[in-house]
Amino acid sequence: MSLRLPILFLAAIFSVTALADEASVKRGVEARFAGIKVDSVTKTPYAGLYEIVVGETIFYTDEKVSYVFKGEIMDAHSQRNFTEERQQKLSAIKFEDLPLELAIKQVRGSGKRVVAIFADPFCPYCKSLDRALLREDDITIYTFLFPILRPESADKSRAIWCAPDRAKAYYDFMLNGRDPALAAVCEAPVDKWLALGRRIGVKATPTSFTAGGQRILGARPDELVKLMGEIKR
Repeated sequence: MSLRLPILFLAAIFSVTALADEASVKRGVEARFAGIKVDSVTKTPYAGLYEIVVGETIFYTDEKVSYVFKGEIMDAHSQRNFTEERQQKLSAIKFEDLPLELAIKQVRGSGKRVVAIFADPFCPYCKSLDRALLREDDITIYTFLFPILRPESADKSRAIWCAPDRAKAYYDFMLNGRDPALAAVCEAPVDKWLALGRRIGVKATPTSFTAGGQRILGARPDELVKLMGEIKR
């Protein structure tokens, strides 16, 4: 007991000191950059730097806020990108909160690997990602139509959504350029798609989310497939 108490006491001191340092860095950043509102400050394990988060932006500074830089920090040996990992963590969502009834669902094989993708019908990178994922089996893809690129994106999204077989209509158009067959007019949830994207910070297509909530921007199928394989549902 006599040995354990001092250890716990020292740990508490170090914890309070770290919090005090982070608080002083936060005050320093806000004082030096008028009008800025710092969301969080975290002391990093590398080079004595502090990570500053402002909205969706990450930058770094020293303990005295003498220098500030914005960029990516990578491990020179492993090429691990610490900044990107942090951005993914900060921008993660709760997958279970997605209204999957608003998505086009396609299941291949067991469907055990799950991903949600926000896609515009006229997005070439979305088509590239869809084509790459055709190589994957045992996958469930939820596609949220997100018509933001062209004035006609909303009409094309409605036509796909109102088709008798939405998944077929979507992939026929994205992969083969075949327009959806004419169908009876239906109520496509365009406003709900756009509101959902705004709520979770989707600003470009494709934006993908794994079952663990990680956000992947752009057509990066290798990284996306790797992350899907790491998640057990």
